[in-house]
Formats: sequence, C-alpha cells, structure tokens
Amino acid sequence: MKRPVLPALALLALAFAGCAATPTKESTGEYLDGAAITTKVKTAHVRDPLVKAFDINVETFKGIVQLAGFVDTAEQKARAEELARAVPGVTDVKNAIMLKTAK
Repeated sequence: MKRPVLPALALLALAFAGCAATPTKESTGEYLDGAAITTKVKTAHVRDPLVKAFDINVETFKGIVQLAGFVDTAEQKARAEELARAVPGVTDVKNAIMLKTAK
C-alpha cells in the first residue's frame, strides 16, 4: 500500500509559503525578531532617566524601529532615538516623536 506522499508534500509546501516574507509582510522569524527588538528598545527607554518611556510607542518591522509619541524636550526625542539605535538588530530608526507644546 502506497502512502499519499505527493499530497503531503503539497500541504507542507503551502504551510511554509504562509511563513515566507514579502516586502510588506514579515516571516514568522522576522516577526519574532522584531518583537524582541521592540522589547529591548522599550526596556532601554524605561531604564533611562531622561526618556519618558510611557509617552513613546515603539514598533519594529524588518529591523526598522518606528518611534512615535510625545516628549517635553528635543533632548528626550534625541535620546530615545539614540537608545533605539544602540539595540542589536536595529537597522534603522524612524523618529516620529513630537514635542509637546505649551498651551
């Protein structure tokens, strides 16, 4: 009795295709790497006395870190970016942090 090898191989190929990266989608491994980078950046922000970590959002896609949110000073904005760039695996930082304005 022969086993249905061809259908099993086709299913396996489809399963791996679902994990493949595209220009707009990360592979499973890239997603996990990005989550680890995001965690490391957030940890660096929390540990730094200058950066207000809870006012900054961090997202990572294929090694590129996106920073967004609001800070009080340009120094805080620059420091948040500096900390993100120092994390291993970060290939670039897009700093969209904005300065709070006085009313």
